[in-house]
Amino acid sequence: MPAERDELGYDPSVEGERLQKVLAAAGVASRRASEILIQQGRVSVDGEIVTELGTRVPPTAKVAVDGVAVQLDTSKRYLMLNKPTGVVSSMSDDRGRDDLSRFVAGYEERLFNVGRLDAETSGLLVLTNDGDLAHVLAHPSFGVTKTYVAKVQGAVTPQTIQTLRKGIELDDGPIAADKAKLLDSSKGSSMVELTLHSGRNRIVRRMLDAVGHPVLELVRRQFGPLHIGNLPVGGIRELTQDELRQLLTLSRTDDKQAPTAPRKGRR
Repeated sequence: MPAERDELGYDPSVEGERLQKVLAAAGVASRRASEILIQQGRVSVDGEIVTELGTRVPPTAKVAVDGVAVQLDTSKRYLMLNKPTGVVSSMSDDRGRDDLSRFVAGYEERLFNVGRLDAETSGLLVLTNDGDLAHVLAHPSFGVTKTYVAKVQGAVTPQTIQTLRKGIELDDGPIAADKAKLLDSSKGSSMVELTLHSGRNRIVRRMLDAVGHPVLELVRRQFGPLHIGNLPVGGIRELTQDELRQLLTLSRTDDKQAPTAPRKGRR
């Protein structure tokens, strides 16, 4: 006997919500505007373009609009913190040092930091309860870049910047900056901007020390597509929808498949 269908002819026994409803709930657009996006072939589910209205998607589906990822799970939280110096990158420190717990005390979710900054480095940290995202962002094999601004001892020369770009040998292997730039040099110190995808311990400090310019102050300004902007030291905020979509798109790059031909909706 055929399955009963609702007033629009869809089978309610199929797992998941209708795609246009999912998009509207995720804040992409109104339900009617989401239907137009689907019909225009701008929406993909698990790497496949979907054009049929009424297609149902499970909560685990990877949905994107114009190639930009959409988060369907409303239980996930994503925060940006401008970590002060003197704070360790841990939610609980067994040595009694100042940690990250005070910054997330007002949130119900159990949050954790993505990657680490050493205690004397300030700047951008991502806090979340999304383990899959955290794995991709923190693991060096995925090549997520981080940009730092360092105040260092001495007058840095263009030749030193070129050396950082070409690469240097450290005790745990060679390393090269993805980008390096001299921002300023005066009064016995210099400001240098370095972009790296390496996750090695204290790598920026060790690189600059190796070229004869020990770090006096170090700030991480950018993490992947996220920029700290004017967030004050010690400040914390939710990621914007645009920031979140960029971050999710980046995290799915490793396994994202190019959209294929339209598929039939699951009814």
